[in-house]
Amino acid sequence: MLQNVIVRDLGLTDYQDVWDNMRSLTQQRDSASADEIWIVEHPPVFTLGLNGKPQYIIDARHIPVIQCDRGGQVTYHGPGQIVAYILMDLQRRHWGVKKLVNRLEQTVIDLLAEHAIRAERKEDAPGVYINGAKIAALGLRVRRGCSYHGLSFNVDMDLTPFSYINPCGFEGLQSTQLKDHRPGIDINIVKTQLAEELIRQLFAAADAPEKQNL
Repeated sequence: MLQNVIVRDLGLTDYQDVWDNMRSLTQQRDSASADEIWIVEHPPVFTLGLNGKPQYIIDARHIPVIQCDRGGQVTYHGPGQIVAYILMDLQRRHWGVKKLVNRLEQTVIDLLAEHAIRAERKEDAPGVYINGAKIAALGLRVRRGCSYHGLSFNVDMDLTPFSYINPCGFEGLQSTQLKDHRPGIDINIVKTQLAEELIRQLFAAADAPEKQNL
């Protein structure tokens, strides 16, 4: 049975504004509040996780750096990358964070399979990879039993700023994007595909409760 979920396309929006709004919604929501998926692109920005190490930023150049409250280390956001923020009541679903991470990774893996691209996850490094190069990164925060932040998916962007950092704390980690494997891809079509796959993975299936600390 499909759960009550709202999908919002926020277009190109400043990272700080979206982060502030995520925190506000999470603070104000209650057990009856609908879950939401926010689809967005950001102007160029590096973000550091809550315990992120600044030394993983080799040279920020002209790009702003924001230390936020998600998990994980440093990553880059820029136009042409789809970011999906998952504002979900995990407590209501009896889900743990590991299950949410698995479903988010599977979302991208299945979407890429639709484009005849084989992708995989790594047990010790959350995200999605194609031949060892990272195409999607994950970073989450759970507060009051509810998640926010989410995943970033490289589609049609300038990957150069990833070379200014050690992405997710891994020196020499290569980044890739959908355009490199499927030239001419339309990012707006991919946004729709991603939203549909997220709904299928997170909300459409009836799941048995998972006993796990949030």
